[in-house]
Amino acid sequence: MADIDDIKEGKEFGLDTPAQNEPFFLKGSNALDWGMQNRLSRIFNPDSGRTVMLAFDHGYFQGPTTGIERMDLAIPPLIPYADVLMCTRGALRSSISPTANKPVVLRSSAGQSILTELSNELVAVDIEDAIRLNAAAITAQVYIGAEHEHKSIANVVKLIDTGNRYGIPTLAVTGVGADMARDARYFGLATRIAAEIGAHYVKSYFIEDGFAQVVAGCPVPIVIAGGKKLPEADALTMAYRAVDQGAAGVDMGRNIFQSDSPVAMIQAVGAVVHRNESPDHAHQMYLDLKRELEP
Repeated sequence: MADIDDIKEGKEFGLDTPAQNEPFFLKGSNALDWGMQNRLSRIFNPDSGRTVMLAFDHGYFQGPTTGIERMDLAIPPLIPYADVLMCTRGALRSSISPTANKPVVLRSSAGQSILTELSNELVAVDIEDAIRLNAAAITAQVYIGAEHEHKSIANVVKLIDTGNRYGIPTLAVTGVGADMARDARYFGLATRIAAEIGAHYVKSYFIEDGFAQVVAGCPVPIVIAGGKKLPEADALTMAYRAVDQGAAGVDMGRNIFQSDSPVAMIQAVGAVVHRNESPDHAHQMYLDLKRELEP
């Protein structure tokens, strides 16, 4: 029988203070379970509502990539300045210290290479392995308009359903079909499909005309892909325009690890994303940090 002699009657019920049910800070995420929201709160900064994801999953289809030939050398110096790491399980286990303590968006598709049709992917990670790796989210491509569009959608649906079972969100990455124009109509279609099948956020590309319309038409957050390597000033301008028009952050790889000074560049990107620094100020920050870091 419990010892009730030391139990004191409760007195501080805060009768003058109504219970608070604050809305979740991320677009389209208010109805998600606690664990799902908690993981998304690790991916997206609750203060800015945005994220700087560091993508280095390129090798899963294109092999050793310039700038990350040695992931164990290239990535660790960048980790302190990234909000999230996006990579494969092989890269994570072989090249990233578990003490890094950054959320991981786990690349969960494979099955093709640059020598074959890119849209012919399959789900390549079991949900139990994602759990073992403490993944904050799982991800795969949706190739709208490509030869294997149906298969790519089925892959993402499978990730969404298995992830929902364990409270792990899914990022859908919009791949571009060979015959599709990179315009607002295409990306509006691709991002909306990804959201409607249940993706918790979407990675897409910034476009000069109509990007705000794409963001408005997608009921979950959009982060932009960095894409091919640009001059640093241009990459920072792209990031600024994207978040200014509603993007919830960036998922950059080549524009960071192929920079002349990757550590300086990732800090400049973070200043744009989280502090709304102008492209000019961010570029000057990059140049100043680059000089400081030079041997």
